[in-house]
Amino acid sequence: MEKVYNKLVRDRIPEIIVGNGGEPFTRILDDVEYKSELEKKLNEEYQEVLGATESSDRIEELADMVEIIDALAALEGKTLDDVIEVQKQKRLKRGGFQKKIYLEKVEE
Repeated sequence: MEKVYNKLVRDRIPEIIVGNGGEPFTRILDDVEYKSELEKKLNEEYQEVLGATESSDRIEELADMVEIIDALAALEGKTLDDVIEVQKQKRLKRGGFQKKIYLEKVEE
């Protein structure tokens, strides 16, 4: 069964898919596509923050936004001075966005 995603994903998502028995099909974005996909992702996470009903869910979505903001800042030659702890833990668990991995589809 094939499921099409066509979206920017965290760096470790392809290996997680493989670990779950799937076969990810990815490509590396150029900087223009990467910036555009990060901006789309930021809006997506913003909507998820707005839709979160539990405090813990809202913190998770805010952590996703911090990760995206960090990547966007890097494209502008800037850095973040402070990173919230939840964002650090999520990066360790699922990776960041630095590898610019774009998940096109998964065949299972």
